[in-house]
Amino acid sequence: MNIRYLLLSIVALSLGIVLIFLPEKKYTRELTPEKLMLAINDNSRFMSTDYVAHMIIESNPSLVLIDVRDSTSFSQFSLPGATNIPLDSLLNSEWEGFLDQDYVKKVFYSNGSVYAAQAWTLTRRLGYENVYVLKGGINSWVETILRPLEPASTASSEEFDLYHTRIATSQFFGGGNAAVVSTDSKPAKKIIKKKSKSALQGGC
Repeated sequence: MNIRYLLLSIVALSLGIVLIFLPEKKYTRELTPEKLMLAINDNSRFMSTDYVAHMIIESNPSLVLIDVRDSTSFSQFSLPGATNIPLDSLLNSEWEGFLDQDYVKKVFYSNGSVYAAQAWTLTRRLGYENVYVLKGGINSWVETILRPLEPASTASSEEFDLYHTRIATSQFFGGGNAAVVSTDSKPAKKIIKKKSKSALQGGC
């Protein structure tokens, strides 16, 4: 079976289960199921680790990182400046104003992409704008930003340019000591960061 369709099926099933337990509050901007399916098939909802890293380095105020894992996983490791909103708390009224900021880019992430995709689907269904998924989650962040692999000698010049950019980015974030987390069900191991005057001090 095509992995993409399997993932879409999992997200749709998860969304259906969550919607059953939604409070009775009416969301006036809700997307129709048809529009939601069109949005799900649009890959522009994904944001690359390279782009997010660039925004963090530039201290871009339009970036809002939302970690949808549990608080224990968040305390072990999180991206700089991220806010922890566990997936099962995402629709609590206390976060409504936080999510309803159309002028910022709200990027959900988890260990992989599954939980973040569920958060994206829920918020888009309710009509929230400018929500994204960090493609590949923390696993991809480790593989591309913290511990980038050198391309094969036959790789293109563009691939080598990207690799050298990632090496510089890795130094900014103090990469090199991270372990990859294989699924959304396991917490990421903590990354020991090097002290640097230029490094961002990540908030919780």
